[in-house]
Amino acid sequence: MRPGVVLALVSASSLTLPGAAPGRDPAPLPARMAHTGGGSQLIIAQAPGPRATEGTVGWWDLRKGRWTRAGSAPARFGSGGLVDGGTRKQGTYTTPTGLYGLPFAFGIEAAPDGTAMAYRTVRKSSWWCQDNASRSYNRWTDPLPADCRATESEHLVDYPGQYAHGLVIGFNYHRPVRGRGAGIFLHVNGRGATAGCVSVPRDAMRRILRWVKPGRNPHIAVGTATGTTAVTRY
Repeated sequence: MRPGVVLALVSASSLTLPGAAPGRDPAPLPARMAHTGGGSQLIIAQAPGPRATEGTVGWWDLRKGRWTRAGSAPARFGSGGLVDGGTRKQGTYTTPTGLYGLPFAFGIEAAPDGTAMAYRTVRKSSWWCQDNASRSYNRWTDPLPADCRATESEHLVDYPGQYAHGLVIGFNYHRPVRGRGAGIFLHVNGRGATAGCVSVPRDAMRRILRWVKPGRNPHIAVGTATGTTAVTRY
């Protein structure tokens, strides 16, 4: 699970472009954001409010200075809603808001044809360590290290539906803060709300994996339409 902002996608308190002339289409959503990560691909996961467990995911390309939406899908969020990634607590089932990198892709199934992101295949020995006492906290481990308790970690192969395909969201990843959260992904839908990740239908996840290109410095922004602050986390 990863860090965030109350998705202030814009510098105002909503996603409506401030000062837009009546009858004129507002600028594309990424163009109204305070930060997009500096790349030319952006995934935006947006919920209507902090208590929501459903919303949308859209993916955008920046070409010749203009953002164009490449696709969209319904999304699910944590059963506890969404919370600022900078203050999130592990075990709260909340999705961390913020702007994050995408370290790598993974899956129990083979990568879709055309996938360019580094893709790790889930094996029976693959785990995501969530043990705050471990040196491998918030890391993929294969196999599980001796200092990481299985009861405090996620055995990835146990989730054949959700982890058929996924992208690691860089929340609390590069400089992990103990107790903030671990194992936040963009992955395939399960039966309902997530434990803190963002999920989309299977076909949408496969389309995203074929679309995202590491050379274009892709990021994901997670937030709400009622956010008031834009915070960058990597």
